Amino acid sequence: MSSGSYYRWKKQAITARQQLKITIKEQITLIYFAAKQRYGSPRITLELLSIGYKISRPESFARTGEAITVAKYMKQLGLRSKLSKKFKVTTNSNHNYLIVENILNREFVVKMPSKVWVSDITYIQTKEGFVYLTTIMDL
Repeated sequence: MSSGSYYRWKKQAITARQQLKITIKEQITLIYFAAKQRYGSPRITLELLSIGYKISRPESFARTGEAITVAKYMKQLGLRSKLSKKFKVTTNSNHNYLIVENILNREFVVKMPSKVWVSDITYIQTKEGFVYLTTIMDL
């Protein structure tokens, strides 16, 4: 490439369409991070429509080659919505198993070691599933 071609390219003005694309990409990014990265293209489209942009959501809905689409821009920007998982209850208190009597009666101060031991268990969700963590303490 010749240096003249480079400088001609560098001097060319940004067209109105290019400026609109830049502005819309900035708006998409602002809305995406304002929504804590949870909004996908449907919600971002609604937000853009509510502030006055004429825009369509997915690439397949574009009627002409000039339609501006949120899904396409989000893909170009590398933005994907984070899906939040529904809270899952892991404790079942309604069971017929033996329930041990509370002999400690909230008296957690002990004078000698190895007289009172307490423990607890919790579940930690990982990509592979739940792992269990238990702690055992000598009061």
